[in-house]
Amino acid sequence: MSVAGLIMQQLCMNKFVSPTTGATISSAQFGILLALLFLPNSTLWGRAIFSFVFAILGTWIFVWFIQRIRFKDVVMVPLVGIMFGNVIGGITNYLAYKYEMTQALSTWLVGHFSLVLRGRYEIVWLVVPLVILAFLFANHFNIVGMGKDFSRNLGVPYNLVLFMGLTIVAMITASVVVVVGSISYIGLIVPNLVAMFKGDKIRGTLTDTALFGAIFVLVCDMLGRVVIAPYELPIELIIGILGSILFILLLLYRLRHGRRAIRLTRAQSGCAAALSGVDGGEAG
Repeated sequence: MSVAGLIMQQLCMNKFVSPTTGATISSAQFGILLALLFLPNSTLWGRAIFSFVFAILGTWIFVWFIQRIRFKDVVMVPLVGIMFGNVIGGITNYLAYKYEMTQALSTWLVGHFSLVLRGRYEIVWLVVPLVILAFLFANHFNIVGMGKDFSRNLGVPYNLVLFMGLTIVAMITASVVVVVGSISYIGLIVPNLVAMFKGDKIRGTLTDTALFGAIFVLVCDMLGRVVIAPYELPIELIIGILGSILFILLLLYRLRHGRRAIRLTRAQSGCAAALSGVDGGEAG
């Protein structure tokens, strides 16, 4: 999930975009619900296929929509994704209540490790070739993240690479949702924390992002088993609490440093203009 968030942030050129704020998780859950409604006797792999398809479609629609927004703000883009995800989540909950599937769907609404058993977790192995593919095309993702014109100038097929990157993100997310359930904020928090120390280059930070994401989930799982022992809290609850706090801190940090960078740019532009005026006066 942390690797999926890293790729998505680079492709969308926004540090607050992730499978959580990009409607990918909500779309995967919607696909699982449709599988339960129309194919009630389907296997876990059948539900996974539905989840893959709708996660990909939901992610593509979100990115297509934000590309049509004329004035993009660093905060507005994830807010649009959150609203889009809430719309999909509302439709999912409505259908679940209407057809009395709420209890069956609850397994995938909250992430927990109680169902990670033999015969169920093997779907997660699909993540391995997807992450390898992401590593091989990491430089292409970095170029696409710089914009369509920049990609075309370097001979990189913008739409094809964007299409492939979003598909990788959606399939990684859907694989996790099918096996574990919804785990929010991993794809949002971990890439931002790693980028503070390692930079934004995908190939240079992918391994660190994956390892740090695994360690973060492990620590949260240990807390969930200890807080009210001998009972166990769902992993989604612990990550949701810590992730919300870290998200607010990251938001304040990014906004403050973003304003500082804007002020620095304006100051440099003013100095350059002043020097140009001086040189022009001397030449006259």
